[in-house]
Amino acid sequence: MRMRTSINLIVCQKSKIDDWIGHFKLNYNTETYDLTAKEDFKRFMFVANEDRSDNLDPRQHVGIINYDLVFRRRDLLDLTNFTLTLDESSLISNPTAKRTKFIHRLNPSNVILLSGTPTGGKYERLWPQLKLLGWDISKKLFYDQYVVTEWIEDNSGFKIPVIVGYKNVDRLKKKLEQYGCHFLKTEDVFDLPQMIDVPTTVKSTKQYYRFMKQSYVTFDDMELIGNTTLIKRMYARQLCGQYNKDKLEAFRDLVDSTEDRLIVFYNFKEELERMKQFIDKPISYVNGETKDLNAYEKYDNSITFIQYQAGAMGLNLQKANKIVYFTLPQSSDLFEQSKKRIHRIGQTKTCFYYYLLCKNTVEQDILRTLKERKDYDDKLFQRFST
Repeated sequence: MRMRTSINLIVCQKSKIDDWIGHFKLNYNTETYDLTAKEDFKRFMFVANEDRSDNLDPRQHVGIINYDLVFRRRDLLDLTNFTLTLDESSLISNPTAKRTKFIHRLNPSNVILLSGTPTGGKYERLWPQLKLLGWDISKKLFYDQYVVTEWIEDNSGFKIPVIVGYKNVDRLKKKLEQYGCHFLKTEDVFDLPQMIDVPTTVKSTKQYYRFMKQSYVTFDDMELIGNTTLIKRMYARQLCGQYNKDKLEAFRDLVDSTEDRLIVFYNFKEELERMKQFIDKPISYVNGETKDLNAYEKYDNSITFIQYQAGAMGLNLQKANKIVYFTLPQSSDLFEQSKKRIHRIGQTKTCFYYYLLCKNTVEQDILRTLKERKDYDDKLFQRFST
């Protein structure tokens, strides 16, 4: 990685800070600063504000900070003549987010954007990134020229704008090239192994069908009430996951059928608790509370449980070649990124993706939507049905 300035700022996910620090210490003659630590931040800002015209210090200085903290370090707005690198730049695709607004106010001399899924199949998500690269086009003009929007009535009778397609795509791609954007699939650059999907369907429960019909169900001293579209969607997914004994049995059978490393993606904490009951192998965890990959690194038969929001992006897990999707995410970005955790440089084996799906349920609809590179949340304006 080549940077043209002596001062460099890297913004990444919190879980990747140690990886970036280790990368620079191992491969480059740099002074590296963990900007989540106040003393390192003070040292970095002191060095960045020095008069460097005499070039007495030949080293590059690299400060590394995470997206959720960067907008709280307002002194970074005073930086000049520096290179800004965004790891997983799709994380600034929301123009109203605090992190995006703050990063847009920075004044870098050079910008490097790194992302495996810069758009997630949605060109509108490019606008905040392109603005950072120097394309001075307003959001309204960008949408007018390249995005097709329709007003569609939601379940409450109100009309909401929904993106239904794109236009002038060839012109947009040429414009992107002018600002240094070149989109290549990993397999176009590296010779990576085959990817094979292995769907496994299990029975749906009576409780699921009763809930979908009545928006209400009780069982095992629990009461689920789907009084809004969002809540009904969440409970429907949980009835297909943590509350489905057949799926848990299918998961146990899958774990018992191999001594290979397995990566298991899940959504809800209760899913993890219920799956753990079937495991007598070494376990690693990546979630909002823990990042522990010791078992993954040491044991060939380990099981690594990953919550999507915490680990679908950034991790290098190519020691494994099998992923189990106990439940699916609703985000296309998280889905596509999760698959790349094992299908990456250094992988030599065929990659297998096991989807545990409840038959005739929302899960099969979610998978179809994700394979179209769309977010399932986009369907919230539609009537929720079985």
